[in-house]
Amino acid sequence: MTAAERSHKPPSGADPTLDTEEVKRFSRLASEWWDPQGKFRPLHQIGPPRLSFIRDKAIETFSRDAKALRPLKGLTALDIGCGGGLVAEPLARMGAEVTAIDPSERNIAIAKGHAEPQGLAIDYRAQRVEDLVAEGRAFDIIACLEVVEHVPDPAKFVAECAALVRPGGLAVFSTINRTFKAWALAIVGAEYVLGWLPRGTHQWDRFVTPEDLARYAEAAGLAAPHFEGITYNPLQDVWSRSPDTSVNYLMSATRPPNSRVGNV
Repeated sequence: MTAAERSHKPPSGADPTLDTEEVKRFSRLASEWWDPQGKFRPLHQIGPPRLSFIRDKAIETFSRDAKALRPLKGLTALDIGCGGGLVAEPLARMGAEVTAIDPSERNIAIAKGHAEPQGLAIDYRAQRVEDLVAEGRAFDIIACLEVVEHVPDPAKFVAECAALVRPGGLAVFSTINRTFKAWALAIVGAEYVLGWLPRGTHQWDRFVTPEDLARYAEAAGLAAPHFEGITYNPLQDVWSRSPDTSVNYLMSATRPPNSRVGNV
């Protein structure tokens, strides 16, 4: 077991892929999901670079027309840890048939209430990844954004997520690197100085390096991990994609066409 795995190992008897205190924390904030100036303002701001990354990698993986308005039409997508639907809704607008899951029933209620008046047919479920694995589900695209850093055992969690990617499919993760810079910016700066996030939102020892995330994904049967960073320009108050992965970063990976679906 590596030092990283020891630092992420949950206490004996704890649920490896779900922290109930984290679920309660986000449930308490559920009413603010769609307030762009509220507690989830950072997620609204990083939405465009995250979604453009998913779109670009999906177009590349499935040989889609980059100029199409609905480039994901005909593809199935799963949003894991969907919260209020900030990612599920744009995926649906890009044409995907979207399933979105979250362990918080309050989050799911908020997500449904926001999507239904817009006529967005998203299959929202108060479920965990293990539930869909048990059902034998598989998707063309899975997106798991800003979730890995909130689970006790990221290796186990990534393996469960990867089991839901069909052969030839695409997985996209985003999380926070375990660096001093990330501690200074994502915790001290964002939570304590600027107040962008509620204090206690993140735990530094749960941050995951790109090397570890790639290793977890490859152990779960995914291949060709590709990384990009997301960086903040304080002068323009804008987040954008960047080669710098020292704080926030994205990873895409694919399941080889000849591999099997399910836990490996």
